[in-house]
Amino acid sequence: MNTSLFRLINNFAGRSSLLDKLGVFCAEYLMYVMVLVVLYFVFKNYRRWRDMAIVSLGSAVVARFVVAEIIKRLYNHPRPYWILTNVHLLLAKETESSFPSGHTIFVFALATGVYLYHKTLGKWLLAAAALVGIARVYAGVHWPYDIIFGAILGILTALVCDKFFKKYKHKFGL
Repeated sequence: MNTSLFRLINNFAGRSSLLDKLGVFCAEYLMYVMVLVVLYFVFKNYRRWRDMAIVSLGSAVVARFVVAEIIKRLYNHPRPYWILTNVHLLLAKETESSFPSGHTIFVFALATGVYLYHKTLGKWLLAAAALVGIARVYAGVHWPYDIIFGAILGILTALVCDKFFKKYKHKFGL
């Protein structure tokens, strides 16, 4: 199932220069646009969106650099191009384990953190996070399961970080 779903998505790569450029943008750079959107809201009205920024950015960092790294060190899963032939690879080869997708866990934690404080913006960022995940498969660097579990872990990390933040923010004078 993982392989056939990967092939279904990745086989669209290489057919259209425009679609490939869009896929690369979503796979590599859309996450930075998402972070800039969060920062824009914070700079626009710090008092109103401070908690959203702390939870969304904090949970994204925890998800990517703690949760994903622990799993990658405990479970080494090969990338699609390590074991399949005829992969349409649009990005540079990576050497670390593919599970879970670091990009996906980051953007889903970020988007969920935003959603908890700003539903409308959060929905847009969750849609953008889904694009990032699909684009990672399209670009040939992740399996669909890497994306699905990255999304789930990112969402769960944001929910846990939000609970932790709400419980302890007064102890830090916030």
